Amino acid sequence: MNAKIQFRFVRSVGCLAVLSVFGHALAEEIDVAQLTKPDSSVGLGAGIVSGNKGDRSIFGMYNGLRDNKGYGLADVSVSKRDETTGTWTTLEGRNLGLDNREFGFSQNKQGDWKYYLDYNELTRHDPRTINTALQGAGTTNPNVKLLATPGTGANLDLELKRKAFGIGGEKWIFPNLQLEVNFKTEDKNGSRLFGAGFTCTSSTAPGCLGASATRTGWAQLMLPEPVNSTTRQIETKLNYIGEKLALSGGYYGSFFTNGYGTLNPNVPGTLYNAVGTALPLNTGLQGILNNPIALPPDSQAHQLYLSGNYAFTPTTRGTFKYAYTHATQNDGFLGSGLTGAPGGRANLGGVVDTTLLHLGLTARPMPKLSLLANFRYEDKKDKTPIDWYNVEGTSTFTNGHVSNRKVGGKLEASYQMLPKTRATFGLDYLEVTRELPVKTDTIAGLSALRGQTTEFGYRAEVRQTLADSFAGTLGYINSRRRGSDWYSLCTSAACNAAGVGYGTSTSSGAIIGASATGIFPMTLTDRNRDKLRLMSDWTPTDRFSVQLMAEVGVDHYVTNGTKGLKDTGMSLFSLDANWGLTDNWKLTGYASHGTQTLHVNHSTGYLADLKSTTDTFGLGTTGMPTPRLQVGADLSLTYERDRYGQSLDPAASATNVAFLNASGGLPDVVFQVKTFKFFGRYTLDKNSDIRFNLIHQRAHLNDWTWSYNGVPFVYSDNTTVFMNQRQNVTFAGLTYIYRFQ
Repeated sequence: MNAKIQFRFVRSVGCLAVLSVFGHALAEEIDVAQLTKPDSSVGLGAGIVSGNKGDRSIFGMYNGLRDNKGYGLADVSVSKRDETTGTWTTLEGRNLGLDNREFGFSQNKQGDWKYYLDYNELTRHDPRTINTALQGAGTTNPNVKLLATPGTGANLDLELKRKAFGIGGEKWIFPNLQLEVNFKTEDKNGSRLFGAGFTCTSSTAPGCLGASATRTGWAQLMLPEPVNSTTRQIETKLNYIGEKLALSGGYYGSFFTNGYGTLNPNVPGTLYNAVGTALPLNTGLQGILNNPIALPPDSQAHQLYLSGNYAFTPTTRGTFKYAYTHATQNDGFLGSGLTGAPGGRANLGGVVDTTLLHLGLTARPMPKLSLLANFRYEDKKDKTPIDWYNVEGTSTFTNGHVSNRKVGGKLEASYQMLPKTRATFGLDYLEVTRELPVKTDTIAGLSALRGQTTEFGYRAEVRQTLADSFAGTLGYINSRRRGSDWYSLCTSAACNAAGVGYGTSTSSGAIIGASATGIFPMTLTDRNRDKLRLMSDWTPTDRFSVQLMAEVGVDHYVTNGTKGLKDTGMSLFSLDANWGLTDNWKLTGYASHGTQTLHVNHSTGYLADLKSTTDTFGLGTTGMPTPRLQVGADLSLTYERDRYGQSLDPAASATNVAFLNASGGLPDVVFQVKTFKFFGRYTLDKNSDIRFNLIHQRAHLNDWTWSYNGVPFVYSDNTTVFMNQRQNVTFAGLTYIYRFQ
């Protein structure tokens, strides 16, 4: 049986991902003749799926098996070599009967020229079903209509379809100079879950009155985002390969265009309040909800780059890369449906220029010693004009910049201490300098900013080979991030009169003008990181091998205040094993346990103790009961639990204490998937096979954010979003494969 055919067929049949289980067995069948005269194949078949769309919304998100009961399965793989010219012609088609189909054609003459064409589709089906009276869903003008009772509207399934086409080629101009040209365009159409909402507050919208018993003072609306965009990418480069010097330089361009500029909802004057009573909207709220919502604007980026490496000696090599990127966003406001721009401003005029420089050196000055050093410099300059775009009530403020400069480097030495012991030690450095916001740019929700952070770390690792069959590695990683003076954000008249948007600064992390309950961004605060890693590989026989890995780490965040992110932690333990029971039977297995933790002292007085746990297990086997029959089975389990532990700090109000005691806090989110896969392939004759695939999956998702105890989330127009919490689905497919040369 030809391994190449099996590989391509396994990849194709509706996301039947059995290659990871059976790939090693297939690879062993490859011989030299197959590389010069490989078999071609055509596969035709049919598959059926149990249940309805709701039963397989998780299973069918990407694999094309969501909507219907039956599907056609079609695949083609053709490889031909012209013995006279040495030209290869390849034709590939996978999943041709599904909506995630792929197709490719190429021709090449090794060492001379090559060209290719490819086309692929991918549809993402939203796993949740929407029940709504909304009209024009997925368009730029949705019309909100009230449902008298939740669940009595029409079901809406959102999907996003990508269609990509690529063309490219390469040509060796001279023996050491090659030209490559590639172009790709991807169209994205459909709609995805999106929405809008607002709560009336006098500070941000004086015309929007506060809540009352006779009016609705806030609203949440489901408004699917319409998608009609195209992304084009082009790259052309020259590659030079000399005796000591290798270079690659060229141009890369990316162009994004969006057919839709704004989402313009039509919201009625009456919506439901929190207890399901239809009431008129507060004064001004309807107008706010009817404001146009900007969609992603057109943008483009152009990059020139040059990279390469140079062999100074047989044991010393240098590498380098330089790139300059000019990115712009100048989509017109009026053409996108946006009004009210600052005077004389037709578009944002967004410009970001980025310069990247990377230098590296590897050397082996003596047989037992290896050295590595690199330097990286990246300068991102935001040159977008500053103007008065933002309004909150009677207050106005401008946009800001995201300019920053990063300077980093790494040093590493590895030494063979003993015949079976190798030690590695490394140093890492990263300095980030950020442009502080202009005084007219209001940074809401933060107490202070700092302009620079510096991170220094070291790594140590020892690899020990205890025997020919066993090797282990122990490593430790440590890093410390510190920063420059903090500047308290200031919007007072005194700060504005001084021409700055900040109060007094001081060193040592002390914040002047910010209380102990101040809020500081986690990306700028001091951080201490420690990580320990252990890996081992045991191969007692040619048929049996085991790999173990354990990793634990913790980040501690240090601020002058009592609020914000305090620490995060992670751990991962995994086991992988492969066992060749006989020449015809193989067994594989894996198991892993991972956790992530996060502790946050929220500014409202809540103390969040978050923990995410993931456990996975898999067991697979493949074998040949007879020379004509190959079978395989795979069982996998995944269990994820997100815990939302909550408590209160001592200063919490009695109201918050009573609410937490009464509610018990947020429940856990649990997701589990059990999947069983089976395949059998029978050789009918020297040119044909028949293959059977079976997949059975059981999924359970208990997610309170959209459905608490099976009760769907309800929007202000009685639109609901729901998903079957327990889903069972079975896929069965039968395919006939004809092989030829």
